[in-house]
Amino acid sequence: MAITVESQKRPEGSKPRALRRAGLIPANLYGHKGTESISLTIDAKTVERLLKRASVNNTLIELNVADAPWRGKTLLRELQIHPAKGTPYHLSFFAVAGHGDTTVEVRFRFVGTAIGVKQDGGVLDTVITELQVSCAPENIPDVIEIDVTNLQMGDSLNIGDIVFPEGVTPLAEPERLVVSVLPPQISAEDIETETEAAS
Repeated sequence: MAITVESQKRPEGSKPRALRRAGLIPANLYGHKGTESISLTIDAKTVERLLKRASVNNTLIELNVADAPWRGKTLLRELQIHPAKGTPYHLSFFAVAGHGDTTVEVRFRFVGTAIGVKQDGGVLDTVITELQVSCAPENIPDVIEIDVTNLQMGDSLNIGDIVFPEGVTPLAEPERLVVSVLPPQISAEDIETETEAAS
């Protein structure tokens, strides 16, 4: 999912607080030319729309810096949120072209209903819901689907059991547990009821 974002170079000497009052969010672009960075501003409404569709270290963003001029594919590497207002107040973008594979966070989506849940009343325990992977920018998956339909009571899936898209390498041990089907949890109330029935 590629998203296009328009931005402008930040005027020299401008104060971040004044920019925010004017409806602009300060940002930085790294990785486009060695260690150099460009200070940017992005319209606050544009940032609001962006954050509804993009997430940190996951979504490929086409960033256009009209007056640099620079245009290219980036990842949103950092998002700073105002602690009191809960609104974004700084973004950092990383240009991915020419850097080879990059590390991103990808969410797992569990599909289907496990047999152990459907027939035996078990509980699906999702231990990991997202994972760092390495891949080329153009191969970044939105999500990785994991079919749990055939999992019976006591079954589990580790990283090594999951089929990742071609070109996507998980950055975790193959033995790391992802999801399992646990026996139904017995509450204290259930135990009390069973005890009373037995006496």
